[in-house]
Amino acid sequence: MDGIRSYRDLRVWQEAMILAEDSYRFSATLPREELFGLMSQIRRAAVSVPANIAEGYGRDSKGSYVSFLKTAQGSLKELETHLILAQRLKLGSFAAAEGLLARCESIGRMMRGLIRSLQGAPEA
Repeated sequence: MDGIRSYRDLRVWQEAMILAEDSYRFSATLPREELFGLMSQIRRAAVSVPANIAEGYGRDSKGSYVSFLKTAQGSLKELETHLILAQRLKLGSFAAAEGLLARCESIGRMMRGLIRSLQGAPEA
């Protein structure tokens, strides 16, 4: 990971932050009665993705880092599920949810690649 001095330098974290921002914007379009339902669930799951990437980066072992990345993957799948439910219930823009789902898929691929690279690298 040449040139990586901080989790903020990781492309996967940067993309996850954009996903979180866009998820907040999407959830703001949901009906007011979803404030404590789907809206809060979408936001919580979306924020959890970059937060776990960052927290894992700050841990002292690759095993712990991988564990946090796997938690981030779980949050990503949770977010996808909330977005699909919003689509099924016809809440918010279907096209916006599709864009978020595509970003989720891309971030998931990046995280899987990072996990594989960490699992194959010797412990520092």
